[in-house]
Amino acid sequence: MNSGRTKNLSAEERRHVTVEAVIDLAGRTNPDSITTAAIAKHMNLTQGALFRHFPNKEAIWLAVMEWVAARLMARLEKAADGLDSPLGTLEAIFLAHVGFVFDHPGAPRMMFGELQGARTTPAKRLARAMLERYTARVNDLIDAGKDRGELRADLDSEAAATLFIGTIQGLVMQSLIANDMALVVQDAPRVFAIYRRGIISNPGQGAQT
Repeated sequence: MNSGRTKNLSAEERRHVTVEAVIDLAGRTNPDSITTAAIAKHMNLTQGALFRHFPNKEAIWLAVMEWVAARLMARLEKAADGLDSPLGTLEAIFLAHVGFVFDHPGAPRMMFGELQGARTTPAKRLARAMLERYTARVNDLIDAGKDRGELRADLDSEAAATLFIGTIQGLVMQSLIANDMALVVQDAPRVFAIYRRGIISNPGQGAQT
């Protein structure tokens, strides 16, 4: 990171740059191994300068989760804006999510790391809240699709919403394991086509993606 970028910044700007630095580092290494010393070094700062804006590492992680939650949900809502079809909205959200992951590979690493952690930290609580909000949004779209006749009337909305998010998580994990985030974007349309065929009211629609 360019040291000039971190000089003469306001407190809010410095906090934002710190979050970006953590996301960048998480895209290259295990988030558990990221120390405040590593963050400061990445930003060409001292740890003392870093802690002038965050009281501790936990506060940094909370700020990172806030950044991820706000930007991911904004990306999804932008993708859904103006779409009338619940099924079409589900597809747009699915593809927007994988696009976000491709743009910010450190974000899912941070999210998975927090959700899998043994301790219930403020960052973990925020990650859970975002996941619950996301699941509820998908559930509502599925219910709307059933009401519109786009989706099967006997479809289990909660299970379908869980599968929707779990499918994205599976794609992300495979891309992380392969160390090739392009795979998540490459595979997403074909994977959604399979998901779609399982939920639509008319199987003949499954060929349309």
